[in-house]
Amino acid sequence: MEHATTHLTAPGPTLAPARRTTVEDDLGRHLGVLLRAYQATLGPLLAELPHGTRGYQVLVAVAAGDQPNQLALAAHLGIDRTVMTYVIDDLVASGLVERQQNPTDRRARRVVATETGRMTLTELQRRVHDAEDRLLGALAPAQRAVFRNLLQAVACGVRDVAPEVDPCEAAGAVLT
Repeated sequence: MEHATTHLTAPGPTLAPARRTTVEDDLGRHLGVLLRAYQATLGPLLAELPHGTRGYQVLVAVAAGDQPNQLALAAHLGIDRTVMTYVIDDLVASGLVERQQNPTDRRARRVVATETGRMTLTELQRRVHDAEDRLLGALAPAQRAVFRNLLQAVACGVRDVAPEVDPCEAAGAVLT
């Protein structure tokens, strides 16, 4: 019986040996720990807001007023447009945002923050900022600013992962 011989090496450039990842330099682990801590810290602060953290992100983006309609808002935040409808509906029902006719396109509706929404957002942003400072407490205040800027730069650099979403814009909306 003959056995076929397979060659596992191909001509061309050789790859550098794989670098052994340790717990100390495992980026995925650190990002996971930070994300879980972020969610655990902010979840209770935003629990009364419709859709919690996602509702907060939408309210921040709506208050900024940069998106002409609900579809653009969904694309900006990387939220499925169907899900966005439910989030906006619940924020409207809570009196935090409202849909208004777009003055430049009568067929379209803009989502705008109400006065109650802006006041609620101001208080939530203070709480979120304080919680984030506690979460990043291992860093000096100047290091926190550098960390936020570096994180935003990295997020802006992942455009080819999900090209339909501009992560730079999304990161800027989230990192308040």
